[in-house]
Amino acid sequence: MQDSFSYFFNQLISGISLGFVYGLIAIGYTMVYGIVGMINFAHGEIFMIGAFVALIAFFIMDAIGIGWVPVAIVAMLLLSMVINAAYGWTLERVAYRPLRGSTRLAPLITAIGMSIFLQNYVQLLQGARPRPLRPLIPGGIELWTVKTPDNTDYTVQISYMELMIIVITVVLMAAFTYVITRTPLGRAQRACEQDQKMAALLGINVNGTIAATFVLAAVLAAVAGLIYTLRYGSIDFFIGFLAGVKAFTAAVLGGIGSLPGAMLGGVLIGLIETFFAGYAERGSEYKDVAVFMVLVVVLIFRPTGLLGKPDIEKV
Repeated sequence: MQDSFSYFFNQLISGISLGFVYGLIAIGYTMVYGIVGMINFAHGEIFMIGAFVALIAFFIMDAIGIGWVPVAIVAMLLLSMVINAAYGWTLERVAYRPLRGSTRLAPLITAIGMSIFLQNYVQLLQGARPRPLRPLIPGGIELWTVKTPDNTDYTVQISYMELMIIVITVVLMAAFTYVITRTPLGRAQRACEQDQKMAALLGINVNGTIAATFVLAAVLAAVAGLIYTLRYGSIDFFIGFLAGVKAFTAAVLGGIGSLPGAMLGGVLIGLIETFFAGYAERGSEYKDVAVFMVLVVVLIFRPTGLLGKPDIEKV
């Protein structure tokens, strides 16, 4: 019993840390949807680009002799955030702004097209093979050790990597909450979410606010990309698709348009994936199926999500 509980606790820690990664990506989906009313299906590829930028930054620093891990990680994060911000701004300016007044179908098709374009763009530049990264943050904190029935030790621990993910995500969520609730940009975003035309009449730069929203979403995706690279140690041009779909599922589960719902959905999706892989027979092979089944069930029985509110059409 104690061994089962210890295994459960390890899975719980792993699921929460994975869910925080999905939650950071899901916030990008829900921010754009809340203001513009469309799903940015290219957001998963922005996450993927952030991961590649972080990896390339590490290779450059390693080549020039900067090997101290804290400095390397900070440099990887900063460069990834800057490059991703540029991609986010360009994506909004080139692909979405010209279609803002069109029907909902046109931006949706454009988003899927941009997703495919960015996938192939990175594949041509970086190749199709996975790009490995040696572990930069080994070790962890042992919480307790138990004896299994076959007289072997089973250790419950939280790795430094998982601890870093939790700390970074909590700090980012606190900072992001402050931006949304206390700053002029946050007030402008909330005004545009309510009514873009009225916000423009009141002197708010709607185009600038929407562009800033895409930039913030891309920056959060950059952080998620760095964390993913450090956690798994291998990336390829296709990681944005699966992570993006799972993050979209998290946003729908939590309630599309709700920032707390996006993080809650991310944690739940991370837990579902981890526990399914850990306990179900051949679960590691079918964990993605379990996540997509959650999306289907939510869309059927609760399309507004856990914390979402139904849209009320004013006439």
